[in-house]
Amino acid sequence: MKGRHSQSPNVIVFFTDQQRYDSTGVHGNPLELTPNFDRMAATGTHFHHMFTCQPVCGPARSSVQTGCYATTTGCYRNGIPLPQDSKTMAHFFAEAGYDTAYIGKWHLASKQAVPKEMRGGYRYWLAADSLEFTSDAYKTVLFDEQETSVRLPGYRVDALTDAAIRYIDQQTREESPFFLFLSFLEPHHQNQRDDYPAPDGYRERYTGRFIPPDLAALGGNAHQQLPGYWGMVKRLDEALGRLLDALKSLDILQNTIVLFTSDHGSHFKTRNDEYKRSCHESSVRVPGVAIGPGFNGGGHIQDLVNLVDVAPTLLDAVGIPVPPSMQGRSVMPLLRKEQIDWPNEVFIQISESQIGRAIRTKRWKYAVKAPDEYGCKGSSAPIYREDCLYHLFADPYELTNLIGLESHRPLADHLRERLLVRMQQAGEVIPQIELAPALPSGQRQVLPDEILQ
Repeated sequence: MKGRHSQSPNVIVFFTDQQRYDSTGVHGNPLELTPNFDRMAATGTHFHHMFTCQPVCGPARSSVQTGCYATTTGCYRNGIPLPQDSKTMAHFFAEAGYDTAYIGKWHLASKQAVPKEMRGGYRYWLAADSLEFTSDAYKTVLFDEQETSVRLPGYRVDALTDAAIRYIDQQTREESPFFLFLSFLEPHHQNQRDDYPAPDGYRERYTGRFIPPDLAALGGNAHQQLPGYWGMVKRLDEALGRLLDALKSLDILQNTIVLFTSDHGSHFKTRNDEYKRSCHESSVRVPGVAIGPGFNGGGHIQDLVNLVDVAPTLLDAVGIPVPPSMQGRSVMPLLRKEQIDWPNEVFIQISESQIGRAIRTKRWKYAVKAPDEYGCKGSSAPIYREDCLYHLFADPYELTNLIGLESHRPLADHLRERLLVRMQQAGEVIPQIELAPALPSGQRQVLPDEILQ
């Protein structure tokens, strides 16, 4: 399909790393960190309930690129390269006549200078496999198409944004539309010193300011690290504004889809001894918004959307057939107000800190994990044990675990069966799930109609 008309929408994915959903104003953050994101949510389509399918970098990215769960891609933990025969969004966009580009963090290869055969089909390349290990806040080091080291000037967020704008400017001189995946490290921590290095002067703005209720209650290292984290989020939003300004000045904003989301959140060492890899909202719920053809005026989508839905959605949005091999679903029928059978829960796989599985409905969160004897390196386990149950309407920050309560046994049984169905649909072998020990309920009860919500 080479020669596709340039009237086809351009597509940009603005992808952040480890960004909590409640870092955005539209989700109640009072610090005015994200005016550009919030403006996109007001004019485009805001995915109010957006979730990762795997709260860790590499597995989540494999799912975004392929539209399949991490157990299907084989990248169920960090350090497993994306199989070279995997078909990513880049392949499908290229087949439809798009130029394809990747800038930033990849995390799906085995070498920092990613060889061509491990780039997921992207043509233009300026990236590093693990950007947190090749660069620092003011030392951005990437690798180009010849695997040559390239150092870019400026704060790391700005350096990547500048590179993206240069690519976009060049593409306006070409006849083919483009698909650009712009993958930031921020607001991920800088690994070698376990710190969130905001731009100079930004950390000071947010010291002693807003702390989300889960972090205020549970502690972790949030009091130390949130100011830098908020500063990173602020600079990302400013970069988003610069990117949108560039599109507007090049007269292509109205014909460009821009989708913003993140690979997972951050619980600041409140749920385990690091930042993610748990079933909690702080780990699995991410910001999600899109503007451009097909998305403008879409409003706030309340249905539950998963990162595995990104690839089929973007292909569908530009008229490229969604391959049946993708396990995610396009959200475009929701925007078109079509009557479809959309899942009323999202399925989440967890690895590395545990072998776990979870489903999240609008009201409930139910999670299981494998016994310790199965370790944490495998993709799945034959046996799981009930681990968590949260009532998200009454306890949105998941401070009270209800698993095992006798009053909630019928609910847990119902959610267990739903989880097993989702595991089977994802291609997993149906495991055994051991029940949690029974606990007295006191005055708690679950009404029959609440079980299905």
